[in-house]
Amino acid sequence: MNSGKIICWLIGCIWVTSLCAQRGGALKWANNGSSYYTIERGAIAAYELPSFNRSVLVDSSLLIPKGQTAPLAVQSFSLTDDKTKLLLFTNTKRVWRQNTRGDYWVADLSRHTLVQLGKGLPASSLQFAKISPDGTKAAFVSQHNLYVENLATGKLTKLTQDGTERLINGTFDWAYEEEFDCRDGFRWSPDSRRIAYWQIDATKIRNFLLINNTDSIYSFVKPVEYPKAGEDPSPCKVGVLDIATAKTQWMKVPGDPRQHYIPRMEWAGNSSELILEQLNRKQNEAKVFICNALTGAATSIYSEQDKAWIDVQDEPTGWNWIEGGKAFLWVSEKDGWRHLYRITRDGKESLLTRGNYDLIRLSAVDEKGGTAYFTASPGNATQQYLYSIPLQGSDQPRLLSGAAEKGTHNYNISPDGRFALHSYSSLAHPSKTEWVSLPAHELVRSLSSGAGGRGGRVEAPPIEFFQVTTEDGVTMDGWMIKPRNFDSTKKYPVVFNVYAEPASLTVRDAAGSLGTANRLYAGDLSAEGYIQMAVEGRGTPAPKGAAWRKAIYRKIGIINIRDQAMAAKKILEWKWVDSSRVAVTGWSGGGSTTLNLLFQYPEIYKTGIAIAPVANQLCYDNIYQERYMGLPQENRADYEAGSPLSHARNLRGSLLVVHGTGDDNVHYQGTEMLINELVKWDKQFQLMSYPNRTHGISEGEGTSRHLSDLFTAYLRAHCPGGGR
Repeated sequence: MNSGKIICWLIGCIWVTSLCAQRGGALKWANNGSSYYTIERGAIAAYELPSFNRSVLVDSSLLIPKGQTAPLAVQSFSLTDDKTKLLLFTNTKRVWRQNTRGDYWVADLSRHTLVQLGKGLPASSLQFAKISPDGTKAAFVSQHNLYVENLATGKLTKLTQDGTERLINGTFDWAYEEEFDCRDGFRWSPDSRRIAYWQIDATKIRNFLLINNTDSIYSFVKPVEYPKAGEDPSPCKVGVLDIATAKTQWMKVPGDPRQHYIPRMEWAGNSSELILEQLNRKQNEAKVFICNALTGAATSIYSEQDKAWIDVQDEPTGWNWIEGGKAFLWVSEKDGWRHLYRITRDGKESLLTRGNYDLIRLSAVDEKGGTAYFTASPGNATQQYLYSIPLQGSDQPRLLSGAAEKGTHNYNISPDGRFALHSYSSLAHPSKTEWVSLPAHELVRSLSSGAGGRGGRVEAPPIEFFQVTTEDGVTMDGWMIKPRNFDSTKKYPVVFNVYAEPASLTVRDAAGSLGTANRLYAGDLSAEGYIQMAVEGRGTPAPKGAAWRKAIYRKIGIINIRDQAMAAKKILEWKWVDSSRVAVTGWSGGGSTTLNLLFQYPEIYKTGIAIAPVANQLCYDNIYQERYMGLPQENRADYEAGSPLSHARNLRGSLLVVHGTGDDNVHYQGTEMLINELVKWDKQFQLMSYPNRTHGISEGEGTSRHLSDLFTAYLRAHCPGGGR
C-alpha cells in the first residue's frame, strides 16, 4: 500500500562525495550550486546560473560505444567532482517498483574514452554503481553480490561471495524496499578504501506464490519473499568491506536482528565511523548508533520512544551533517509536532523550530549562510510553502513563498542554497514553474505558466474547499466539485474519493491531487451531474500534529472509517445531496476504506468500487501493518475488527471489486478471502480480476482503457448522475 504515495515526509540530505548515476532526475546540480546539468538530445549540457549560459559538457559522439552508430540511451548520469568522469545508467530493467538494474558505462572526459562496467556479468544486472570519491574505482551490485572495478586497468573484483536470491548484499528485500524506500544498499567511505553495506537475510522469510495461468499452457508460480504481519522480519546487519582484503567487519549493533530494522546508514562524516538508525520491530523506539568501522563497536548516542510509532528518517541516502561533522539535523515528533532538532555526536539536542505546526520537508541546508529551508503549512493543512530558519533556531520562521499564491509550492534547491527550481500549483489557479534566487525568493527566470490544476479543464465547475465538523467533534478538510449547471433546488449523487490511511492524502490544494474517480471515469463527471468530493480524517499524513496522525494507532479500519462516515453523514444533511445515491471509491488503502465504509455504514454508502483492496489486514506485510497496528500476537482482535472481511455480512449496496492476480504488494489472496465471505452470507457483488497485473493494474494491451470503461459503466448503472 505504500507504493505510489501522494505525499511523503521527505528529509533532505547532504550528498556524500561518491557518485551514483542511478538516482535519476532531469536536473543534476553541480557542487558549486551555480550550475546544473541535464540530458538534451543525447548530449549532456551545462547551464550557468543566473545567466543560463549553455555549454555542452559531453557531446553525443562520446556516448557512442565502439562498434555502434548510435549514442547510449541514457536514463541517468552523475559527474565526478573533478569533472573528468561521467557515470551513465542505461538499458534499465524494473525491480518491483523502479528501474534499479541495468548497464553502466564510464565516459572519461579527459581521455575521450567510453568503457562499460562489469563486462562478463549478465546484461542489465548491475545496480547502484558509484565511482569512488578519489575517482579511481567503481563499485556496484550484481546478483546480490558487491563488485569493485579498477577504472584504469578494468580489473574486476568480486568483494562478497555469499550473495544468493535470498541472502542479499548491497541492496534489499521486498519489504525494506516497499516500506522503508531502501534500494541502494552500500556506501563508499570518504577515503575510498572501504565500503559499508547492508546484508539482508531473507532465507527464513516464507515465499508468497503468485500464480501465472496465462503465459503458458501449464501454470507456473512467481515466488516473492514476503513477511506477513506477525512474521519475523528478515535479519539485517551492516558490514564494512576492506577493498584491499575483501574482508568484512560486521557492526556489533545490539539486539536480536530478527526483531529490529536498520533503515538508514551512512558514513559519519569521516572514514572511520558509521552512523545508523535502528528501529525496534514495533517501530515505537528509534536509536542512533555511531559504529567503529574497524572494530564494529556500536555506541548509542540518541534514542526516542513513542506510544504509537516513529516515522523513519525518510531520505534513503545522506545524513544531514553540520558544523564539520560535529552535529547533524534530525526530525522528531517528540513534542507533538514534527520539528527540526540539532543533535551533537554525543547526543545533546536542541530544538530549532518551535510552535504548533509541522515541518513537512527539510528542503536544503545552507550552512555557510546559517540557514535551513523547509516546507510547512501552519495555517492550512491542504497547502505547502517554503520557510527559512536560522540554524541556531528561531520562534518565527520566515515565509519565502509568495503569500498571495495560495496552494502548494515545491522546490529543488541548489547545494549552496542560492538558487531553486520552484513549481507552484493549486486546484483553482494556473500552475507555474520558475527559477528563483534565495533567500530573497526573487524571480530569476519564468519557465512556464500552465493551465489550472485540473490539466486545463477551465470550463469545469470550480473546486470548493470546505470544512466539516462531525458529531465526534472532529473537523475535517474537504474539496468538492459541483455538477455543471448546478441547481440548488435539485438533489445530486455524490462520489467520495477515499484513501484514509497513513500513506497518502486525498485533500491537497495541488495539481493532480484529485481522486480515483477523476482519473478513471471515461467521461465528464460534472457534466453528467455528479458531485465529486473527498474529506480528510484522522490518521492521514496531514500536517496537523502527531495526535491527528496517530489517533488511529491499532484502530485502522475503525477510527478512520468512522471519521469518513460521520463527515458523510453531515454532508448528507445538505439539501442538494441525494442520500439515495452515495458512491465511494478508492485504490489500495482506499480500496480497503471503500469496503469498510460499504460494510460498516451501509445506511450511508450505497455503491462502492474497491480497487486492489486489503480485505484482511493479516495478509499485508509486517513493516507497514505492525507499524500502525502493533503485533497481531498481542492484539489480533484489533486486526480482525479493522478488516473489511469481518464486516462483509453487512453489505446492502452495490459493490464492484477490482484486483490484479499478479499483485505482489496487496495480494489477490485477500480478495479471494473476501469472495468466500460474501458468498457465505449470500451477498451479491461484481468482481473483475485482471490476470497477472500488478498493484497498478496497468500491464497488458488495453488494460487501462478496459478498467476505465468498467469503472464508468458500473458507476453510471448503480449510481446514475443528474439532478432530480
